Amino acid sequence: MAARTPRAAPPGVAAPRLTPVRLENLTDVAEPDFQRGGRYDGARYSRVAAEGMDLGGADFIDCEFRGAAFNEAQLRGSSFRDCILEELYAPVLLAARSTWREVEIRNARLGSAELYESGWQSVRIDGGKLDFLNLRGAKLTDVLISGCIINELDLGSATGTRVALKDCTIGSLDLSGATLKNFDLRGSELRGISGLGSLGGVVIDDSQLGLLAPLLAAHLGLTVL
Repeated sequence: MAARTPRAAPPGVAAPRLTPVRLENLTDVAEPDFQRGGRYDGARYSRVAAEGMDLGGADFIDCEFRGAAFNEAQLRGSSFRDCILEELYAPVLLAARSTWREVEIRNARLGSAELYESGWQSVRIDGGKLDFLNLRGAKLTDVLISGCIINELDLGSATGTRVALKDCTIGSLDLSGATLKNFDLRGSELRGISGLGSLGGVVIDDSQLGLLAPLLAAHLGLTVL
C-alpha cells in the first residue's frame, strides 16, 4: 500500500515528534559476527541473514539494514538506536522487552511480531504487511505507522503518547487496558476494535465513528430504536 503524506494534526491534537535518522560514514559489513549481548556501531548490513540466532541483549547503534531476515532470532532485551531497517523479514519475530529509539522501519514483512513490553520512542514504520503485531504492555512515545496492512494489532495495557496510524488497514485492534493520549487513528481503515473502555485519548474521523457507534452502544448497554 502506497504511503501518503500524513495530514497535519488539527489544533489540540499533538502529532508524533519524529527526528529523521541520518546515517553517515557507515562501514559495510558483509559477514557480521552477531552474538548475544554484542554491541554493533556504525555499520551497514546488506541482505543479512540472522535466522534463529541468539541476539538477546544486543545493542545496535547507528546501523543500516538493507534487507534483514530475523526469523526466530532471539532479540529479547535488545536495542536499536538511530537505525534504519529496510525490508525487515521475519515470519516470527521474537523481540519482547526490546528498545527502539530514533528508528525507521521500511517495507517490513512480519508474521507474528512479539514486541510486548517493549519501548518505542521516535519510531516510524512506513509500508509493509504485519500479520500480528503484539505490543501488549509496550510504551510508545512519538510513533508513526503509515501505509501498513496489519491483520491484528494488540495494544492491551500499552501506554501510547503522540502515536498515529495513517493510511493503514487494521483487521482487529485491541485497546483493552491501554492508556492513550493523542492516539490518532484518522485515515486508517478499522474492521474491528475491542477494549472500548480505553478509547479515551483516541482521535478518529467521521467514517470511523460510524463503525464505532453500534459497538459503543452495545458497550454502554444502549438500545437504539
